[in-house]
Amino acid sequence: MKIVVFGLSLSSSWGNGHATTFRALLGVLGKRHEILFLERDRPWYAAHRDLAEPEFCRLAFYRDFSELSPFRPEIEAADVVVIGSFVPEGAALIGQLRPWVRGLFCFYDIDTPATLASMAKGGADYLAPACIPIFDLYFSFTGGPTLVRLEDEFGARRAAALYCSADTDFYRPLRVPRCWDLGYLGTYSPDRQPGLEALLLAPARRLPERRFVVAGALYPPDIDWPANVARIAHLPPAAHPAFYAAQSWTLNLTRADMAAAGYSPSVRLFEASACGTPILSDAWPGLEGFFAPESEIMIAAGTEAVLDALSWPETKRARLAASARRRCLECHSAMRRAAEWEALISACLAERAAGRAKPDGVRA
Repeated sequence: MKIVVFGLSLSSSWGNGHATTFRALLGVLGKRHEILFLERDRPWYAAHRDLAEPEFCRLAFYRDFSELSPFRPEIEAADVVVIGSFVPEGAALIGQLRPWVRGLFCFYDIDTPATLASMAKGGADYLAPACIPIFDLYFSFTGGPTLVRLEDEFGARRAAALYCSADTDFYRPLRVPRCWDLGYLGTYSPDRQPGLEALLLAPARRLPERRFVVAGALYPPDIDWPANVARIAHLPPAAHPAFYAAQSWTLNLTRADMAAAGYSPSVRLFEASACGTPILSDAWPGLEGFFAPESEIMIAAGTEAVLDALSWPETKRARLAASARRRCLECHSAMRRAAEWEALISACLAERAAGRAKPDGVRA
């Protein structure tokens, strides 16, 4: 197939999880299909590019919509055109592309709870309510009841979960020195900060002899970091497996809107489990559908639960990590997600070929 993707960023993983998600999925799809990724050239990402020339697709940049005209023949010839969430001026872009798209027109929402919150306020720069029924298929990072809402309340023709994943050829166990008892990898977010305080910084203050680490960009300068918490301002994806391998435990924290919606796993869950690192996670609805609590992942309800986990013997931690890794390899690899994407696309193409595709504005 010929696929054209518009996404927030593929070239830079600084301050966003979109790049990691696209790289894992397209890394597999690019082995079987022809992919063009179009990225808005923005100063922040331009200054922090860590994948300027991907091997799995052709990456091109545009500064404004006027620069898209040379790509029109490829867009018209594409079997599938995908627009991701948070693409700058995405709602206007959808309007411009609509007459050009001859194949399937899809939306990939990597921020579904935030999107639905914006819909309640009339929409966002990247997606207006009137855009949702345009798409043949609405891929959502969030599953469960949210998929029903997308169809019944917002008119999505077909909404389907397409969760993040891990490239399990790259994310794998490594033999590196153990540096930290507990670590966290994530960009600063005000709604995640209370969880970081309770589940990492408070344990660090209680256990000054232990070692902790927080990696991620955009943290304010006024945070009171304990002396035994190392800080890494940015950790490029190439360094992630070694980072996970150097931890006895890694912490997973979920954005408030995603925790409220449930069924919204972080890519860090899959990356860490693929690396064989035991995971402590906050709780949210649907988590048990991805990893089994107590046998594949541990739920940290508060500081005391973290302190208890840090006292576990190595053998107990290793069993938990091995179980999570098996689950990840079976259910959450990039290969698995790409197969799910292809199956959904094939079903839509078959419907169109049979004349059963729903016209714009008709709900599923």
